[in-house]
Amino acid sequence: MAGERTVVKGIVLRSVDTKESDKILTVLTPRGKLPVVAKGARSRKSRVTACTQLLAYSELTLHESRGWQYLAEGSTLELFGGVRGDIELLGLASYFAELTEAAALEDTESGALLSLLLNALYALGTLRRPQALVKAAFELKLTALIGFEPLADACAYCGVPEPEEPVFDVNGGVICCKKCGTGERGLTMPLTGGALAAMRRVLYGDPKRLYSFTLAEADLKRLGDAGEAYIHATLERGFKTLDFYKGLIAAVNPADNLLK
Repeated sequence: MAGERTVVKGIVLRSVDTKESDKILTVLTPRGKLPVVAKGARSRKSRVTACTQLLAYSELTLHESRGWQYLAEGSTLELFGGVRGDIELLGLASYFAELTEAAALEDTESGALLSLLLNALYALGTLRRPQALVKAAFELKLTALIGFEPLADACAYCGVPEPEEPVFDVNGGVICCKKCGTGERGLTMPLTGGALAAMRRVLYGDPKRLYSFTLAEADLKRLGDAGEAYIHATLERGFKTLDFYKGLIAAVNPADNLLK
């Protein structure tokens, strides 16, 4: 017997075709990651096709049956046309979706994680913020939201607020002086003063202004390398969408080195 209908707002993180015209969606909502069956979503006559696309943010009416949530109705709120119209931006946004799916949990408060993703897509497609900046900020802030926030306020060993020749201990998730903790640290990545300041802004600053800063290319490169290494270490996996995105950048902008 079908349960009562519920209405939620959410964004599609993954869409898998099944049977003749159905889809199984992974949707991020404020209450967590949610698997949703969209019957007939691939049919030409379907009224829910638009809201079952990857990265579609919609208001969804669901009903439960035999332990599954089924999509009854849907109304799109934002399709992020600025992202969809650019292959590089879509590649990066797809990485954000895969990353979010890997980090999100079911039946867990996820409002901040949802806001992080929505704001990233807005920053890319509407504000046209630099891709490398949005990517680095997104990766680092995501780790903080899921409980793995790096300790970046001072050297983890000597406690000095401004570490000398700062490095990021990827395995430990801490900042330290280059000379401190030798022999105790895991993988370390060098940071510039600008990269460290940006990391602190991302982790401790106003989340509403997460993507509103600027950074010199050299500093951005160090911040981006640190963020990507840390997300891989935290989630202990790679991402095919990231490989695809990097392939796009290499093909279209071979000298760009992710510093758009």
